[in-house]
Amino acid sequence: MPARTLTLRLIIFLTLLVAVTGVVFLFFTVRAEERQILDSMIVGADQLSRSITSATWQSMLADRRSTAYEVMQTIATKQGIDRIRIFNKEGRVMFSTGPEGEVQVDKNAEACFLCHAREQPLVRVDTPSRARIFRGVDGNRKMGMVTAIYNEPACSGAPCHAHPASKSVLGVLDVTMGLAEVDREMTGLKRRAFLTTGLEVSLLAVFMMFFTRRFVGRPIEQLIEGTKAVSAMELDRPVAVRAGGELGELARSFDAMRERLKEARLENEQFTHRLEAKVEERTAQLKAAQRELARSERLASLGHLAASVAHEINNPVSGVLNLSMLMRRILKDDGIPEGRVEEFRHYLSQVTDETARVGRIVSDLLSFSRKSKRETGPANLNDIVRSTVALVAHKVALDRVRLETDLAPDLPPILCDASQIEQVVTNLVLNGAEAVEREGRVTIATEASGDRRSVLLRVSDTGGGIREEDLSRIFDPFFTTKEDGKGVGLGLAVVYGIVEAHGGEISVDTTEGGGTTFRVRLPFSSAVVTPENPAKEAES
Repeated sequence: MPARTLTLRLIIFLTLLVAVTGVVFLFFTVRAEERQILDSMIVGADQLSRSITSATWQSMLADRRSTAYEVMQTIATKQGIDRIRIFNKEGRVMFSTGPEGEVQVDKNAEACFLCHAREQPLVRVDTPSRARIFRGVDGNRKMGMVTAIYNEPACSGAPCHAHPASKSVLGVLDVTMGLAEVDREMTGLKRRAFLTTGLEVSLLAVFMMFFTRRFVGRPIEQLIEGTKAVSAMELDRPVAVRAGGELGELARSFDAMRERLKEARLENEQFTHRLEAKVEERTAQLKAAQRELARSERLASLGHLAASVAHEINNPVSGVLNLSMLMRRILKDDGIPEGRVEEFRHYLSQVTDETARVGRIVSDLLSFSRKSKRETGPANLNDIVRSTVALVAHKVALDRVRLETDLAPDLPPILCDASQIEQVVTNLVLNGAEAVEREGRVTIATEASGDRRSVLLRVSDTGGGIREEDLSRIFDPFFTTKEDGKGVGLGLAVVYGIVEAHGGEISVDTTEGGGTTFRVRLPFSSAVVTPENPAKEAES
């Protein structure tokens, strides 16, 4: 389409240029032809005027005016001659072959103005200046030729005349000729010229259309097709433009650019293949290094876990061993001495506590190691919270921490493992109780979400908050901030894994020195994601 538009514009422009040039040339040619015909008529009229003066010279010299007038009358009847007049120098009409209504000619008239425009009339006037063209009363163009009748020596010396020799001009012969034939010829000439010019312009337009279409339009279309192919990255398709001159040079330059682009793309593809091979090689090396690093991390984690578990279990086991030795000393062959029964019972209570501590550590390890079995079913979160509060209220009260609840009524049931959700609540409450000082407060709240698609559990404490540098690691396994050496850092990791396995979300808001709030979102009807995945997957 762009090439056709350009070709059409070029054809229209060249056609208009040729048409305007032809019209201008026609105008000046017709004017020149008309001028040439008129010049020929002027010469012919001058010759006719001189012939009339010569034919009547003898009659006028012999003062036979009637004879001279008869000659003029006879000449006036010839085709093309309208009128012959003779008037003297003063402008008085002496003879006229046509109906003459005036006997005195105005010297300011067109026929007399040339000679009488000055005070001293002209005597000698060139031939073109003596001719005039005007329109007659019938509306047709006419040409008049005035010829002066000079006072020759033969005339001034004749005894019959009274013309002194000082009088140069005796009168004027005025011959009027019709230009109707000339006008008809000019009309035909113009018509033929217009037809010829129109035919020439038409032929030139057809030639320019063919030339422009063949040598401009088609090469441009081929060049456009080539550019579209290059833009579509069809670099194997050459730019086939059969043209010379600037268009051919442009096509060759563009084709050379296509070849260079093709080579550059080939080099780029080769470089890309080499780069991909190197990336695959480096990726394989990186995966191997990652496997080695993961193996090392697992070993380090196992070592850390073993050390932590050994430390945690060793303390209560050592205590049980010491207490059992004390109890063995108290116990006699006849039984427990009566005075030491209370002491024996105290030692036995401590053995029970230390043994329960070992049991909790083992329970956390079993949960984290995915060995506990999960049983899902509908449960009410408020009931789970109430049962958890009943279990931990005594321990929290011993630490002088207030435990408050804010449970939303008519809470919809959720599909979950109630024992695992109870473990989530227990771990969050105990963590909060350990974080606050004495006389602190832990608040447990439940509510339905605004979109009525999930329930929210919120556990808040008034403790010292979590340090910003520790916030990103609180759910990592084996990470703990307890400075007394208690715990292996599995509580929040277990919570994270259980919530994630139930399709829920857990988040934390904390302000250092201003308390911490854990928020757990559990869907109403979410099934357990994977029965064996309650804990957060560790990188190791």
